[in-house]
Amino acid sequence: MPSHSTATRRGFLAAAATALLARRWPLGLLQARAAPSPAQLEWQRDELALFLHFGVNTFTDREWGDGREDPSVFTPSALDARQWARSARAAGFRALILTAKHHDGFCLWQTRTTDHSVARSPWRDGQGDVVRELVDACRAEGLKAGLYLSPWDRHEPTYGDSPRYNDLYSTQLTELLTQYGPVHEVWFDGANGEGPNGRRQAYDWPRIWRLVRQYQPHAVIFSDAGPDIRWIGNERGVAGDTNWSTVDPAVVPYPGADSEDIRRMLQHGDPQGTVWRPGETDVSIRPGWFYHPAEDARVKSADELVQLYFTSVGRNSKLLLNVPPTREGRLHDQDVANLGAMRQRLTALFADDLAARRTARWRVTGARAATLDVDLGRAAKVSVADLREDVTGGQLVARYTLAGSDGAAAAWQVLARGTTIGFRKLDRFPPARVRRVRLVIDDAVHTPRQVQLALYSGD
Repeated sequence: MPSHSTATRRGFLAAAATALLARRWPLGLLQARAAPSPAQLEWQRDELALFLHFGVNTFTDREWGDGREDPSVFTPSALDARQWARSARAAGFRALILTAKHHDGFCLWQTRTTDHSVARSPWRDGQGDVVRELVDACRAEGLKAGLYLSPWDRHEPTYGDSPRYNDLYSTQLTELLTQYGPVHEVWFDGANGEGPNGRRQAYDWPRIWRLVRQYQPHAVIFSDAGPDIRWIGNERGVAGDTNWSTVDPAVVPYPGADSEDIRRMLQHGDPQGTVWRPGETDVSIRPGWFYHPAEDARVKSADELVQLYFTSVGRNSKLLLNVPPTREGRLHDQDVANLGAMRQRLTALFADDLAARRTARWRVTGARAATLDVDLGRAAKVSVADLREDVTGGQLVARYTLAGSDGAAAAWQVLARGTTIGFRKLDRFPPARVRRVRLVIDDAVHTPRQVQLALYSGD
């Protein structure tokens, strides 16, 4: 079960998101569009990040620990964070996010807040620090480091005494933010799975977010409620085909809140949203989120991973792929091999842009419409289109049609139709032999800016 699941969210995850209907918007309301900060733009340009679920659950063969684990079970025999980072970099990933603390409360660093940590384990004679090894490995390999700190803590006695636990949690967060250098992404959820008769903890989210801003001002903060990055609303690796990077912040008041409107906002965003909050799409390479030996034969294939790339990065999102370290403390050979095969297939797929250096003509045809015509110079097979808006000034396109012609007059065939484009939209369609390609912006929330178009054979 994933790290940010809760008892109430199980139904949430099963609910099908409702697609937004294409519609018209008054131009007068949309002169000033929300746009990304430099940190948000850098985050999305990275496209791929690796999630590392690792802790006592790795050794107890569980997904959710109960906080009663003996720290002595944490005994990775050959922990190699450089192997994690090398494998990620070779597969094209640019960041790693570690579960510094999961719901069981076991801390992977030398914290002064609890004895439920690596300090009480025999690993590295009680002197080990997985967080330190992770951030050092990231820097050595030129990658960015991120950290997840579970707010739900099943070990901590003060959990449920909201002021006292919020103080402890803030101390843990401060340790992570101040002792390890730059942190690229700080990852939160609203997990509180105690049930109706369990301990109820009110998290102090404004205080938590202030600490991140104070100690890591260049980091992006992820949660259902952002404030920088939002959860995409499911853990299947599928962003909404309609996916706005803008949201109405009032709809998702805090991490863990649930309603039909919240589900829709997470999955699709809001074309009239006043805040830029792009979605992150998380999924595990295995059925579970922690390593389980019984799942060694159930690792997602290279084809499945490529499909996840299309349904996340290719839908104006970013892919956060969980690859859990084994009990040895290494990424499993099968996981690494499939990551490498995914990278090879993506590299081959996007190697030859048929539209590169070809004549392109952009025409604004109305207040919310435009056309891009590209002549490939010769007839060629195409089956993948790569569309990109310049989102530095906001996201604009609401509906488009891509058509192709083999060169004969009035012989246009529709290749793909879509709604949003955003930072990047990938369309796959049956192979077609075309010489001329036309992208029609059928609707937008403002006068559209020129869209980049790349075309690939798909071989």
